[in-house]
Amino acid sequence: MDHHDERPDLDHRILTALHARGTGPAVAAAARTLSLAGEHGALWLAAGLAGAAADRERRGAWLRGTALTAGAHLASMGVKRLVRRPRPGHVEPLVRTAGRHSFPSSHATSAVAAAVAFGALGARVVPALAAAMCVSRVVVGVHYPSDVAAGAALGAVTARLGARWMTGGRDHG
Repeated sequence: MDHHDERPDLDHRILTALHARGTGPAVAAAARTLSLAGEHGALWLAAGLAGAAADRERRGAWLRGTALTAGAHLASMGVKRLVRRPRPGHVEPLVRTAGRHSFPSSHATSAVAAAVAFGALGARVVPALAAAMCVSRVVVGVHYPSDVAAGAALGAVTARLGARWMTGGRDHG
C-alpha cells in the first residue's frame, strides 16, 4: 500500500473484512487452532508420517511427500528473509507469530504442498483442511491475502515439481 494514498488497496481491504469475521468465538477458536497446528508445518509433517505408518505399501511415497512439504516450508522461510514484508499493522492479530515477516505465508505453503502431495496419494480431507488453513491466516490477521496466495502457489509448485520423485518415477497427472 502506498502510504500517501488515503484509500487502502484491495489486499488491505480483504484482510480487514476477513479479520472482522474472526471476532466470533467459534471462528476465532478454529483459526487459532489451525495457526497452532500449522506452525512450522507440524500438522502436515505429522499427517505425512501417519500416512507412511498406515500405508506400508506406499510408505516411501508418503515419506517423500512429507519431505516435499518440509522443503516447501523451508523455501517459504527463505523467500520471507529475502522479501521482508512486514506483517499487517492495521488489525490486532488473534495469534502470536514465529517471525515478523509475512510474505509468503509459510502456513499456506506447507498446507498446499501437503494438499497436492498427499492428495495424490488419496488423502481426500487434506485439500479442504489446507484451504481452511490458508483462510485462517487472514482471519487471524497475520497475513495479507497476497501473502497466502503466494505461499499457496509456492507450495503447489514445489509439490508438483517433486511429484515424479515422490511417486517413484511414475507421473500421476
